[in-house]
Amino acid sequence: MDKVPITPQGYESLKKELSHLMSVERPNVIKAIEEARSHGDLSENAEYEAAKERQAFIEGRVNELKYKIGNAQIIDPATLPKDRAVFASRVLLSNVDTGEDVRYQLVGPDESNVNEGRISVASPLGKAILGRKPGDEITLEAPGGKRVYELVEIL
Repeated sequence: MDKVPITPQGYESLKKELSHLMSVERPNVIKAIEEARSHGDLSENAEYEAAKERQAFIEGRVNELKYKIGNAQIIDPATLPKDRAVFASRVLLSNVDTGEDVRYQLVGPDESNVNEGRISVASPLGKAILGRKPGDEITLEAPGGKRVYELVEIL
């Protein structure tokens, strides 16, 4: 079984979602199924079909979250080296062409949210940053053309 690296915040987010699904969503969908059943013929009951589909989605997501939580390897950013970029590192990049600075944290795919400055280590930029040291130049082939960044600092 492979351990999946995750930040403490990402781990808490998964636990919170699982708790919500099990304590709120699951009971709601069970009620919806019971109510739809009370309407009679299930073969032509759209409410019943929709509730059953929702239940299948919820159960699938519950199983996925339990797996991820069970296999999580929590990585505390405070314990990480500052000499190179690794999972959970916070980095300051400078766009060589525009001089614009951006800050990112390297996280897993489940935690990524570019608007909040968290990029996946599986993304092209995330992969390009991993293992780099301050002062390194990072070249990325983006859909809009080539972008060049300098890794200014590991925060």
